[in-house]
Amino acid sequence: MSQMPQQAAVSKCPSCEEPLEPGDRFCGACGYDLSVVPARPEDSPTLAIHGVVPAPDDVDWPVARDSDGHGHPAPVHAAAELPGTDSGGSPLPPPPPAAPPSAPVAPAGAPAPGVRFDRPGEPEEYPLQAPDPRLTAEPAPVPGQAPAPEPAAASGQSAPAAPDAAEKVCVACRAGRVDDDGYCENCGHAQPRERDHMEQESGPIAAVSDRGLRHHRNEDAFSVGCTALPDGAPASVAIVCDGVSSATRPDDASLAASRAAGETLLGALPRGTHPQQAMHDAILAASQAVNALADEPATAREQAPHQNAPACTLVGAVVTAGLLVVGWVGDSRVYWVPADRTTPPARLTEDDSWAAQMVAAGLMNEAEAYADERAHAITGWLGADAYELEPHTASFKPDRPGVVVVCTDGLWNYAESAEEMAEAVPLDAAARPLHGARVLVGHALDGGGHDNVTVALLPFPAPSQGAGSA
Repeated sequence: MSQMPQQAAVSKCPSCEEPLEPGDRFCGACGYDLSVVPARPEDSPTLAIHGVVPAPDDVDWPVARDSDGHGHPAPVHAAAELPGTDSGGSPLPPPPPAAPPSAPVAPAGAPAPGVRFDRPGEPEEYPLQAPDPRLTAEPAPVPGQAPAPEPAAASGQSAPAAPDAAEKVCVACRAGRVDDDGYCENCGHAQPRERDHMEQESGPIAAVSDRGLRHHRNEDAFSVGCTALPDGAPASVAIVCDGVSSATRPDDASLAASRAAGETLLGALPRGTHPQQAMHDAILAASQAVNALADEPATAREQAPHQNAPACTLVGAVVTAGLLVVGWVGDSRVYWVPADRTTPPARLTEDDSWAAQMVAAGLMNEAEAYADERAHAITGWLGADAYELEPHTASFKPDRPGVVVVCTDGLWNYAESAEEMAEAVPLDAAARPLHGARVLVGHALDGGGHDNVTVALLPFPAPSQGAGSA
């Protein structure tokens, strides 16, 4: 059967919170009908927290505040419909008129000042910042860690001046200058080195170099380029150098050697020098460039008694329309991989290493020699403290198209035999050398990346000038 609404046992008016007397049916202040307030149920169990159950009368029940005092919802206002007031309740002053723009508006799509875009166009040569990949993302806040300091302007100090366009900008804060030591003057963040990851595509050839996953710097370097012989036939050149880590300034040694050898080859071939003789001369020029580093005053000042002269290894290749020439000193290698994979691949160089000497002398087989901890001790290198320099050169005339792989041991450690290297080389490497070089570097990184990794790919025969990767 129906029942009359019961008077709610509440101590305050649900509308205006005016105190109520027992038995009131209407609020004496606003006239709110108290009969519409439902009675509190008698059975209202309360969950115990830490074993304490509060009494029903001690519970501060929420009070409805969205009523107009007569049981109807109060009107809803949008924020823009209500006048603004200051902290004292006075109306806010009118906003000042908008000032005319003092500078021309940038066209659509133009970058805003101070904004760094990490996806430029497709440059032919671009050393990538890691990376490690690597420092472009801002780290997530760590629980319990103190918050980052506020900008200097908020604390009353002058904000750091924006760096000039010609200066390097920090990859972390995107605002501070980078000093000569590679640290941001604003936030102190260490910047990725330019040589941590490098890529270059020159016509139909390409090279990629990466610091790897274990070394603190990249001590490899490369030089690639294209030229023409006196008869107009195309020629491709690639030089790859690996700094000797136990020597002083190995990164400078590899860079100097690769540049000197590359420049010598690109200058000698158009003059009609035979490619094999040009390769021999290029190795001698690289040796002189590395030797000169030992005489620099900077080296003399920083050198300690336990340090030695800068040193590196070198391997290179010259590809023409019908000839393949290789040259080397050290344990970097050149591999030949046929395009159709119907004939066996081949390694075209012999290491200047302890393991190679043991195999050549018949004292060990190849598996035993390269399993020894002395396997990678080199017996030939470029440097002022090297033994008598003996550049190795060789010429080949492949009977079919293919790709030439020039690499450091950072790659061939993970694809040592010619068959293993051929399996790692993509089938379209001759048509897409940059992609192929990236795949090979990734193969080494996936295998552990214990060393710097550098590889250059040259299609054979050398394509006519203007042909490039797809």
